[in-house]
Amino acid sequence: MAFNGILVGASLDQSIKQLPARHRIGVIAYSAYAKASDLGNGIVWYAIIGIGSALLTLTAAIAVFSQHTYLPYALPIYIAGVLSILHTLATTQAAPTMFSQRHHENDEAALTAIFNRFERWQTIRAILQLLTLLALLWALVVYAR
Repeated sequence: MAFNGILVGASLDQSIKQLPARHRIGVIAYSAYAKASDLGNGIVWYAIIGIGSALLTLTAAIAVFSQHTYLPYALPIYIAGVLSILHTLATTQAAPTMFSQRHHENDEAALTAIFNRFERWQTIRAILQLLTLLALLWALVVYAR
């Protein structure tokens, strides 16, 4: 669950703070920043927390399933597992979109379209990640009873 919390925090930082900055500094300056951060050290960071949280959540769902856990206890973990899969699918759209900016160095119109598309996928992804975390919190409440 901690990994999912870190992932949600990073994702909300991207959605709430970083992406809107492109409207203030311009897409060319934002692209330079994104290439230095998200496409620099961010590649490893996001891969670790994104893949790590999905794998841990799916492992928990498989473990709960293999133990034939009573459905009211298992349901939040199953939901978290499905949401993790959906988050991963959204990432298969968001990540290549972010990487595509490398081919449009100083093309403001293309970069605007790229970042607008990325923002849509990032929003979907952030919502799915937040819902995953909430499902895991629900699981803690259910198991604490």
